[in-house]
Amino acid sequence: MSAAGPPKTARQQAAPGGSPAATAASVGVVHRDVFERHDPPGAAIALVLDSPHSGEWYPDDFDHAPPRDVVRQAEDTHVARLWSAAPAHGATLIEARFPRAYIDANRSLADIDADLLADAWPEPIAPSRKTQQGIGLVWRLARGGTPMYARKLASAEVRSRVDRYWRPYHAELDAALDGRHRSFGGVWHINCHSMPAVGDALADDPGRTRADFVLGDRDGTTCDPAFTRLVADTARDFGYSVAINDPYKGVEIVRKHGRPAENRHSLQIELKRTLYMDERTLAINEGYARLQRDLTRLAAILAAFVRARTRR
Repeated sequence: MSAAGPPKTARQQAAPGGSPAATAASVGVVHRDVFERHDPPGAAIALVLDSPHSGEWYPDDFDHAPPRDVVRQAEDTHVARLWSAAPAHGATLIEARFPRAYIDANRSLADIDADLLADAWPEPIAPSRKTQQGIGLVWRLARGGTPMYARKLASAEVRSRVDRYWRPYHAELDAALDGRHRSFGGVWHINCHSMPAVGDALADDPGRTRADFVLGDRDGTTCDPAFTRLVADTARDFGYSVAINDPYKGVEIVRKHGRPAENRHSLQIELKRTLYMDERTLAINEGYARLQRDLTRLAAILAAFVRARTRR
């Protein structure tokens, strides 16, 4: 059991910022407690956003050991809501509903932490730096290094999480990106995240204050440099500090979908959490409205960029 009592069900878990990202300016599709897809109310363009770590709906079998408020520090809380106006500009937005600490959609299926398992994983594994940090496909550690579980997990449990959550989320994102690529001959993808303002002891930049925006294109390999440059220049024009590939370069989702030679472009955007919320309580702060407004302006600029480079 969680130290805060039994984990709340999906219907009991309240989101501190209110409802999910759906707005009157989008057409929503919900797939159980796996994802929500927000399509434009009008003509679609070759722009897709996804927020794989926004999930606030905790499965009943997530028997984490730390209190819920500690586990929730892993969430990219509010990120999908911050980008919620993107469909009004022709984009599709897909947001996860499940928590990343339960199963992380931005990890490879081979990124298995053997130290977390009670039995052998039946397939080859390739632990990444994230697994070494305790935050692989299934998190072994909560933020701050606290063990996530008071027990080992059976490999069958992990496989069930993959099948119920990871695969459907990726299938929907794959379908959205492939569909836009077929229609337009190209697709641009924003992988939406947030980050702590300062790297913790387990991070690659411990103790360092981060830029307001960190853009990750895996050292220029996952998208057109002009797209990365446009986001960076626009954010700076809005008054934000920007870093590129430092400390975040992008993980599994941009790696998988960023293939510029095929006119498939994928960019990760990390937002510093103190811009819009209290990192401890997850409550929005006085900067939330400004950031949401600026991301809406950025979405409009990116939509114009995409329209100018695609056929119909």
